[in-house]
Amino acid sequence: MMDWTDRHCRYLHRLLSRHTLLYTEMVTAPALVRGGALHLLDFNAEEHPVALQLGGSDPAELAKAAKLGQAAGYDEINLNCGCPSDRVQSGTFGAILMQDPGLVAECVRAMREAVDIEVTVKCRIGVDDQIAEDVLPEFLSRVGAAGCGRFTIHARKAWLQGLSPKENRDIPPLDYGLVQQMRGLFSGLHLSVNGGVTTLDQAEAFLAAGLDGVMIGRSAYHDPASVLIDADRRIFGDTAPGHTAEGAVLAMLPYIEAHLASGGKLAQVTRHMLGLFQGRPGARVWRRMLSEGAHRKGAGTALVEQALAAFEQAQAEAADSDAA
Repeated sequence: MMDWTDRHCRYLHRLLSRHTLLYTEMVTAPALVRGGALHLLDFNAEEHPVALQLGGSDPAELAKAAKLGQAAGYDEINLNCGCPSDRVQSGTFGAILMQDPGLVAECVRAMREAVDIEVTVKCRIGVDDQIAEDVLPEFLSRVGAAGCGRFTIHARKAWLQGLSPKENRDIPPLDYGLVQQMRGLFSGLHLSVNGGVTTLDQAEAFLAAGLDGVMIGRSAYHDPASVLIDADRRIFGDTAPGHTAEGAVLAMLPYIEAHLASGGKLAQVTRHMLGLFQGRPGARVWRRMLSEGAHRKGAGTALVEQALAAFEQAQAEAADSDAA
């Protein structure tokens, strides 16, 4: 989710769900420790609970980065062992770490010793020609013994040779059954499933089958209202009323004003709002008005309000048409 789940995106998603755990984009430990890019840790207090997702493979460097994350106020440090991109491989982190569970264990141990907050791992079921049925339990056993109690398992292999990062999200077959087997083998671990999950119905089915959690990525980004608005009630049992998609737009206006006042651009925020009305009459005009207008000089909250009014007008016209 690099370049997607930035702080503007997470602020919007928190408006839609009070309880869902949010994750940052992957931030590399070298960028923080060697590059001094501490601005990558910026987030809003309203985002809690939020996890800092780190990339790296040097235990000492990851420990320093984890300390920076804890000092910044994050609730959790997550080590990414699942990203298959070429630039991640060249840095010897991401999915390639599935080939070295001993190193991952060292990294986790170093981070656990450096911070008081939880250290978790996101992984694949294996990479390339590895036999997932052998690799995954060994990985969970060794890394779990190093102090990681929570894993999010993307139920696909990553093919580091021959497939692009985009293809790695779709082509390798999903093996939810293997993840379910791990639930039986490692009763002391908190195991979440990731990959191919697009709806709350699916999430509830996995939870009912005994898994401890479900991570939803791209569907929550492209259709955030469908995934997030009802999550508090259905997943967390919180029946207190929350924002509608329209209400979230209105709640974003002060945030957008503050961002613009600090020198930011409207499109940096509204690009994450395009899918708010996915599948509803008027969604197209909402997307078009924001996509075409947010980059223009001087664009501000008035454009967002105009786009919302156009959406609501389309909604009213669709209701009148249905009534007729």
